[in-house]
Amino acid sequence: MPYFFVVREGERASVRGADARHLARSLRARVGERIEVVDPDAEELLTVQLDVVTDDRVEGVVISAREHRPEPLRHVIVGISHLPSSSLELVLSRCTEVGAGAFHVVQADRSVARGARYERWQAICREAAMLAGRLRVPIVAGPSPLEEVLVERPNPVMLVRGGSVDLATIPREREVTLLIGPEGGWTERELAMVPTQAGLGPRNLRADTAAIIATAIAVGF
Repeated sequence: MPYFFVVREGERASVRGADARHLARSLRARVGERIEVVDPDAEELLTVQLDVVTDDRVEGVVISAREHRPEPLRHVIVGISHLPSSSLELVLSRCTEVGAGAFHVVQADRSVARGARYERWQAICREAAMLAGRLRVPIVAGPSPLEEVLVERPNPVMLVRGGSVDLATIPREREVTLLIGPEGGWTERELAMVPTQAGLGPRNLRADTAAIIATAIAVGF
């Protein structure tokens, strides 16, 4: 079950809105049941015994609370090229679970997708953050051309196929921006923009797979 975000008021905690509806209908929460939820303000994991279950509010008494520190020490921004919807949404979901701090969709020279679906993208990140029990939901920016991403984001590292330097050996700055290209790869023009380039080993990976693996390496998973 996802670790839903709650609002705590004294010894009571509640899940509201669409989350409450999902918990009540899809997950069949029941009065008397105990669930674990996240209080992002207090950075605590709560055990709550439910005494109210409706479509717009699921609420109960806080039975216990313990410190919850799931966020990585390193802030990793995933600069993912504008992939087709299914691949991009997979990256947003899985990289959020792994610990990505933010996303910036890059309109690369060889990107085939166009347009933005901000509400959809943010909903995916929120659902993944709750599933993983995180405290923060990564924000998705873009799509932006690579030039703009490089101005806005710190310490860019471009992933390239067959890179001579392994990503795991790159100096571990407190913040890093991983740049993952489209299935067709970065163009020569784009490659010339980023001096720090790294690979993920000898195997050829899909862009979505590379993004997930690179994020795990970068956050120190």
